[in-house]
Amino acid sequence: MSITSTIPLDANGVHHGFLKLPHSRDDSAWGSVMVPITIIANGDGPTALMTGANHGDEYEGPIALQEFAITLKPEDIKGRVIILPMMNMPAFAAGKRCSPIDGANMNRSFPGRPNGTVTQKLCDFIATQLVPKADIVLDFHSGGSTLDFLPFAAAHILEDKSQEAACMAAMQAFNAPYSVRMLEIDNLGMFDTEVENQGKVFVTTELGGAGTSTARTVEIARKGIRNLLIHAGILDGEVETEPTTQLDMPDENCFLFSQMPGLIEYLIELGDQVEIGQPIARIWPADRTGIAPAECCSLRAGILTARHVPGLVKVGDFISLVAEEVC
Repeated sequence: MSITSTIPLDANGVHHGFLKLPHSRDDSAWGSVMVPITIIANGDGPTALMTGANHGDEYEGPIALQEFAITLKPEDIKGRVIILPMMNMPAFAAGKRCSPIDGANMNRSFPGRPNGTVTQKLCDFIATQLVPKADIVLDFHSGGSTLDFLPFAAAHILEDKSQEAACMAAMQAFNAPYSVRMLEIDNLGMFDTEVENQGKVFVTTELGGAGTSTARTVEIARKGIRNLLIHAGILDGEVETEPTTQLDMPDENCFLFSQMPGLIEYLIELGDQVEIGQPIARIWPADRTGIAPAECCSLRAGILTARHVPGLVKVGDFISLVAEEVC
């Protein structure tokens, strides 16, 4: 295997190090990609794998996980916590969604290949060496540079209903302001799918976006980590709960995409109620005057849960996600 860990994966105590992937390049013939990893372990018990920066321009996960890597003590836990704050290190270092080395989207590259590109090799190591050790996996996401979300935790609709129930219970324990029963529109190659196919409990998030983080969204991430470790039986304490709005994404009508390029004007705010057929945004021509804008109307009723961030859109760009509130 071309990737090695500079720290033991199964030893008790606190270990900080790297996943080391040799990568020969123009500016470093014998160079390596170094992915930071921390493992905190104390005897028998469950294992949690916690990851951030699957996409390199999403920041709440890396911030919260960096803090836990230096504050979580072995004597406070039973079992093991594996922390990869910057799982897609090449993309994170560049502030990009995808890796600048091979152009790959890590979250569409699983299960990877041991003899593939840099991204595929990293995915293969994570899928074969780390995920099998885990009982529960938390993968932090936010909207990155092109999307903005209401802050939510999510679990997926699965064929195995007992596994789905365990994932949903973990999502509720995370206790984000919004909790989403999620239908993925494109799950091929996702880390989520790989973890779920291995039978693990999986929770993901979307905690804001617009290419940055906020004090509020980072605090949601911190609380969620702690709650999930308590829920998993790794950390002692009581799950800290606040009211959470339950949302459902039942079908593709939740999503709206642009059918023309131009300058986008949103007519409502994140969190606003939307009726079916209601205009969410309108797109103005970006290269001429004298032409009326095209309206983009919701395909279902619900709550505006996500939107495009940059002011210009192309044909096919995501415009909005409208999720249904579950009473």
